[in-house]
Amino acid sequence: MTKEATGLTLWVQGIGLVGPGLTSWASAREVLAGTRPHVSAPTVLAPPLRLPPAERRRAGAAVKLALAIADEAVAQAGIDPATLATVFASSRGEGINCHALCETLATPAPMVSPTRFTNSVHNAAAGCWHIAVASRAASTSLCAHDGSFGAGLLEAATSVRLSGEPMLLVASDSPYPEPLHATRPLPDHFGCALLLAPAPNAHTLASFTLTLDTSGDAATACDSASLDALRRAIPAAAALPLLAALAGAPLHAPLVIDYLPQLRLRIALA
Repeated sequence: MTKEATGLTLWVQGIGLVGPGLTSWASAREVLAGTRPHVSAPTVLAPPLRLPPAERRRAGAAVKLALAIADEAVAQAGIDPATLATVFASSRGEGINCHALCETLATPAPMVSPTRFTNSVHNAAAGCWHIAVASRAASTSLCAHDGSFGAGLLEAATSVRLSGEPMLLVASDSPYPEPLHATRPLPDHFGCALLLAPAPNAHTLASFTLTLDTSGDAATACDSASLDALRRAIPAAAALPLLAALAGAPLHAPLVIDYLPQLRLRIALA
């Protein structure tokens, strides 16, 4: 499908955001719109209050990040999260528990903690979210390396159009500890969530049409140099040009988002 092909039109009803110098969507809108400079600062991850106290203490960074942005998007959309199907996208998932398991397996007594194993799998964040909100709706957890945000957006958009129901997209990445970090470096945590719907309602923030693009055009850069550095450094931050446009930043052309090496996503905002 080329950029001229018929696309998927979605309505955005809620947004969540956490990243370096971006503490929430509500507080970061002026930065994304370009009316206030971006000042990078280490990402602070709040405890996931939806989880029971024991689970809250055990929650790793990836779970904390994903639940924080999902909560903000759902609250803004004014929707019951128990009804929502979800797509969770991450280029690497939960690295800290994976690292701890590898360390344990390298010892003379490799006794793996069941709790660590439960929290190490790629769908740990999705599982925690659905348990916390008592949702039995469908959930997909996916990974497409550096194209994971694009893959998640395409999966969610397709599912919304096929089901005719709203869907929550959660895209997030957290850094690995050493020595994995040296092989796959990430500067910090970053995550965004989009509540996508098949039709507008009172909570609608904007709409956009998504198409596959084989033109070879480069991905859209952020006007802010520091935000663009994040876009290039963290796979989930590929969402930043779209978030900036949703926040009201000037649009120079239809947005192009990285996906696969020979395939990108083209986004036209209404």
